[in-house]
Amino acid sequence: MRDPLGFRHRFGVLGPSTNTIVQPDMEAMGPPGVTNHYSRIFTPDAHAVSNETFMLGARLIGDNTLDAVGSVMTAAPDSLVMGMSAVTFFGGVAGAGAFQARIEAASGLAVCIGSHAVAAALRAVGARRVAFMSPYFPAANAEVRQYLHEAGFSVVRDSCLQCPGWTAIAATPEAVVRDSLRALDGDDVDAIVQVGTNLSAVRIAAAAELWLGKPVLAINAATYWHALRSNGIQDRVDGCGRLLRDF
Repeated sequence: MRDPLGFRHRFGVLGPSTNTIVQPDMEAMGPPGVTNHYSRIFTPDAHAVSNETFMLGARLIGDNTLDAVGSVMTAAPDSLVMGMSAVTFFGGVAGAGAFQARIEAASGLAVCIGSHAVAAALRAVGARRVAFMSPYFPAANAEVRQYLHEAGFSVVRDSCLQCPGWTAIAATPEAVVRDSLRALDGDDVDAIVQVGTNLSAVRIAAAAELWLGKPVLAINAATYWHALRSNGIQDRVDGCGRLLRDF
């Protein structure tokens, strides 16, 4: 028997306890019969003032993930979704695979992670030359760049906002995200990607596709799209960009 709300699929969503964007984003993208059950990874709010402090804070989230896995498993989800993107890019394609395997071994369930979701989304829209933005520090951007390179994409340029803490990411003004997307654009770019799940960008990215005339992939939309499609859920979702609407 299935519960009356999640009768098609129940996602266990793993995200930092400081993250206030993933949960409402994914709720807005959920089709009828699909439910999301958020499990918070205990995360002290970082005071990131350098590459070193940012990377230490991000790795702490990765280290604490398995506790959140154990918690959400009590809800008997059908599969898992990683609602924190930085650690999923660390160590290139092999590092992403090892992180994914670690969660799947602990849970016995398939897990969708942001790095692989972005790669799948870029392939779906036919992009090869990409630019990306993040709320990270340069050291974390280097990890994203390396992953994309190993996954077969050419990174033309990137930018990072260097947000000084995890909750500060969510406080980024929409105008900053908009201007960053515009600055990354050019005729040499097939698509623009936004990473960092606590940066509110799904609606802005969807709008940016209209005035830039190319795919603009917000990490939360790409991750949830990949989770849906990987589980055979083909519903089209309006208002969150071409990826969820057309692919």
